[in-house]
Amino acid sequence: MPEVKSMFREVLPKQGQLSMEDVPTMVLCKPKLMPLKSVTLEKLEKMQLEAQEAIKQQDLALKEQQETQ
Repeated sequence: MPEVKSMFREVLPKQGQLSMEDVPTMVLCKPKLMPLKSVTLEKLEKMQLEAQEAIKQQDLALKEQQETQ
């Protein structure tokens, strides 16, 4: 690719120090809202609670059957 000629030419000092300021600045962005619990974790907890309730109901039914006999 041919180089594009610029109207300005680069000038470097012959004496002294050459310094360049590159000050990093903070860039603020929108905060990202993250769920406290993932959807999968909530589903697993719901399944676990349902299973525990089913076990409790089975235990109560079993106790009632034993009492009636």
